[in-house]
Amino acid sequence: MARVPGPDLDLLRRWAILLDSAFRVPGTRIRFGLDALIGLIPGLGDLVAPVFTVMVLLTALRVRVPKIVLARMVVNAAFDAVLGVVPLAGDIADVFWKADLRNVALLERHAQRGVPPSRGDYVFVGASLAVVALAALLPFVVLFWLLSRVPWF
Repeated sequence: MARVPGPDLDLLRRWAILLDSAFRVPGTRIRFGLDALIGLIPGLGDLVAPVFTVMVLLTALRVRVPKIVLARMVVNAAFDAVLGVVPLAGDIADVFWKADLRNVALLERHAQRGVPPSRGDYVFVGASLAVVALAALLPFVVLFWLLSRVPWF
């Protein structure tokens, strides 16, 4: 099994910190990064996070991180992207979710030989898939409920 060379992992870690937690709100423990700031610029902010996510995922693929962990990384990034769709609220969510730091931490933990995925990885991915399935079914449930309320002649 391949290992992530030190400099590659160090570079990814530095970028994740820059994007997610390089700055601190004075007088608080709240940290934020360039991702939240760039996200304030319409269009541009939606491009930065996916580029970094692709770099992390390609590195994870190269070192053969378990598929469930890759799925968890994708879900982290997707959750960040979905939150980012909402103007301003998405930027505030970037301050607290920190998908880049989460994904680099997963990469660091699982890039080493013999580190199996945790039960939490499976639970997180399973719960995320369940939420997506429920979200996909919700329009049909609402439609069925509305049609059941319409008097048929």
